[in-house]
Amino acid sequence: MSYGVDFLDLFARVAGYVDKILKGAKPADLPIEQPTKFELAINNKTARLLGIKIPSSILLRADRVID
Repeated sequence: MSYGVDFLDLFARVAGYVDKILKGAKPADLPIEQPTKFELAINNKTARLLGIKIPSSILLRADRVID
């Protein structure tokens, strides 16, 4: 399992920052933002090989399941 930042969302936010800087904003004046979107990925194939049963309730909540 992996729970972390959604990098596609993060890259889109960076593009917004770059746009503001290119339009003349000072980088020091821009607010610091923290990630707001996270992703849960589960490698179900490896879990089965290790003998770990992942409950279906967790599998349904995952953003990505690798079988």
